[in-house]
Amino acid sequence: MKIKISLALSFFAVLIGFVAFKIEDDPFTQILKKLDEYTTKYQQEKVYLHLDKPYYAIGDDIWFKAYVLNTKTQAPSGISKILYVELINEKDSLKRLVKLPIMGGVTWGDFKLTDSLGEGNYRIRAYTNYMRNFGTDFFFDKTIKIGNSWANKVFTFTDYKFAKENNADKVTATIHFEDKNGVAYKESDVSYDVQLDFRSIARGRTKTDLKGDAVINFTNSQSFLNKKGKIVATITLDNKQKVIKSIPITSTSNDVDVQFLPEGGTLVEELPQKIAIKALNNSGNGENITGKIVDESGVEMVNIESTYLGMGNFTLNAQPGKTYTAKIKFKDGSEKDFKLPTAQKSGYALAVNNLDTGKVVIKLLASASLTTGDELRIVAQQGGNVYYVSKAKVDKQVLLATIPRSKLPSGIVQFTLFSATNQPIAERLIFNKNKTDLIDLKLNSTGLSAVKKGLSAFSFEASNNNKSVLGSFSVSVTNASKVTPDEDNESNIIAGLWLTSDLAGHVEKPNHYFLNDDLKTIRELDNLMLTQGWRRFLWKNVISDLAPAITYKPELSTSISGTVTKGGKPVANGKVMLMSTKGGLFVVDTVTNAEGKFNFDNLVFSDSTKFVVQARTKADRKFVEIKVDAVPYQIVTKNKNSADIDINVNNSLMKYIKESDNYFNEMTRLGLLERTIKLDEVVITEKRNVAKNSSNLNGAGNADYILTAKDLSNCVTLSQCLNGRIPFVIFRNGVPYSTRSQNTPMSIMVDGMQVESEFLDNLNATDIETIEVLRSIANTAIYGSRGGGGVLVITTKRGGGEVSYNNYAPGVVVVNQKGFSVSRDFYAPKYDSQTTNSKQDYRSTIYWNPQVVAAEDGKAKFDFYNADEAGTYRVVIEGIDAEGHLARKVFTYDVK
Repeated sequence: MKIKISLALSFFAVLIGFVAFKIEDDPFTQILKKLDEYTTKYQQEKVYLHLDKPYYAIGDDIWFKAYVLNTKTQAPSGISKILYVELINEKDSLKRLVKLPIMGGVTWGDFKLTDSLGEGNYRIRAYTNYMRNFGTDFFFDKTIKIGNSWANKVFTFTDYKFAKENNADKVTATIHFEDKNGVAYKESDVSYDVQLDFRSIARGRTKTDLKGDAVINFTNSQSFLNKKGKIVATITLDNKQKVIKSIPITSTSNDVDVQFLPEGGTLVEELPQKIAIKALNNSGNGENITGKIVDESGVEMVNIESTYLGMGNFTLNAQPGKTYTAKIKFKDGSEKDFKLPTAQKSGYALAVNNLDTGKVVIKLLASASLTTGDELRIVAQQGGNVYYVSKAKVDKQVLLATIPRSKLPSGIVQFTLFSATNQPIAERLIFNKNKTDLIDLKLNSTGLSAVKKGLSAFSFEASNNNKSVLGSFSVSVTNASKVTPDEDNESNIIAGLWLTSDLAGHVEKPNHYFLNDDLKTIRELDNLMLTQGWRRFLWKNVISDLAPAITYKPELSTSISGTVTKGGKPVANGKVMLMSTKGGLFVVDTVTNAEGKFNFDNLVFSDSTKFVVQARTKADRKFVEIKVDAVPYQIVTKNKNSADIDINVNNSLMKYIKESDNYFNEMTRLGLLERTIKLDEVVITEKRNVAKNSSNLNGAGNADYILTAKDLSNCVTLSQCLNGRIPFVIFRNGVPYSTRSQNTPMSIMVDGMQVESEFLDNLNATDIETIEVLRSIANTAIYGSRGGGGVLVITTKRGGGEVSYNNYAPGVVVVNQKGFSVSRDFYAPKYDSQTTNSKQDYRSTIYWNPQVVAAEDGKAKFDFYNADEAGTYRVVIEGIDAEGHLARKVFTYDVK
């Protein structure tokens, strides 16, 4: 269902007080045309990733399929052909990056969780280069838990308690230390460093008691923005081995902030208005409250309460000259007063009743002084497409309009009220569910097997509005007895593409709103619409013709481009040749345009590849300069979903990671699972010079030691290459440590972005201009707690980017560029009649297929073998058709 109003047609609604009008005859048409032109010219994209599981363990693989839509058309996007997917740890450091080709709005890939990674809260972030123009709020960004039992001798469980002391937040953290079998580490020495917003606020030593508990007290007396951080606790085991655990601090108090948000945006005197409640605890999650509203005389006006995740609403008719206070009671019994917004003397209010399953009722309320016959307009739009527009002469205080829900698209719809001077004065979001936008999947499960190692065969027929659809689907099958579904917060294509992709900020438990269609859930979703921020564009920018800054172009292919100059002037019609020897000799040539620019596009290669670019003038003179275009890396911003961080990841996943051990051990025995190779430690001493592009916060060259590109010649793997080439720095398991602080790893900054040690091997040594080593306090102090163990400041050639290059001779440069990541095939054993296989099969992800295609008749099929364990197997099918209709189907069956 993709109906929208054409600006050349007229639209009539069921109205009481509103007047239908011909759009093309109204001056307001110019604004609507600007909206269409603006959103057509600056179309945006959104991304959703279907993940095979809700959480993982070290040794697992993360399998995913990406769906990329155009927000204007809601169909698979043709804007970009390349997608970037990142794995980021809870320190906001990049751990893995894959670059994938987009075909028909879809692509797929994976991350291998090697044992060099630690347990914790990770993020998977996905975006196109073009999406970077519109801010990171609209990237796909999901927090997932990853447990670790392989290289993990110490497991922790932390409980925080909060109190106030002289207006400061006093925190007591009780950290329990035990091994994988639950045996406590008794009377063990523990040193700790408490960090908030990268600043150390408390350090000390303590000891675990007979229960394995260590108590750490600290006080937050500083005004930190989000009051989040970590406790770095180092426990000394009986064999004198020191184990470092990083424990998240998601809050330093039990304070709850309560906001009151009038429907439409403004509270107006003598107009009965709905006021939404949003109560958030210090971790950023909703917390339910109760209370009452009183006026300045203490007269009780109305009782209030939140109903789900700290959200709710009540109605208030603010009286002239009155002020109102909310007396709120929290779950711990404490109370606090909050002032309500001050009501305006006069104005308009926009109210929407979105609870009826068949229609949406709009109510316009006006102050008595404004019933002068001014003409106001209401517009409902999604993605720049107008679905409803009407005008009304305000000659009475209440005007009503009714819109059939079938006329509106699925997802978030924005209602905006415009003044007589065509200025937006009130706004209301609603969420519309329209079943005509969903693909119906008729699943045939008659071929499933209910026995271990049995072959389960499925087929399905996909249709929309009783018509077969051609679609692309992904299928995940897990053993739900081992992987407990997180139904409120798991990956869900409907919640991802219709809800969270169009909302700025954190949405807690987004899938909850799609599990039931009852009135209670509809009310809860409407409260979310009343309280959540949303801005893909601003009306004032549309009206003022203020275009967004387009810095990053859509990538239609991998390309190498640049400019050829001679004596500072562009070389027109110059001859440019691109060569590579990877996978056989590759040679292609072109000529520069009048500005000296050249471009080699439609390059297809995997991983990082070295190219040689050679340029000559039209007369074959070689003394020219080549400047290769480079796009800087996307910086890692703070996690907008930090409220989803779990303080005790391993404890939360203990059942899963213990059961996963059997699978990992069997896979390792079969040689199908890799473990990290440990390297010896070597130290040498030397002195080097500086590079101009350094991102060193102390200033370029202000370092204790510097490596230049010449020092990195003949390097294959960067981490191995650096081991032994940096004085007073040792590498353990590929992680750099300064000899000044051998218990704290050195921080690694690449072009100003913090990364983890594992990311070193994502860099080509030939890409690097300098590596500055910061060990002394004078050089590390500026980095705060990040500099506690020292810092390696890595500057790539030309200061960073996906493309880097080095001049080797006049008219010749060597270019290193990241190519497409190779997506692996999901491994699953086959147990046919000819196979006599006694190997144990302990898979938790039983089957993953990112590309199940329904042909024109809508039919598709897939099959797989059950694992060697009984349980409830859960099949999740998600997908999309060519028009952007969405599909999600969940089916379970028991294996005995």
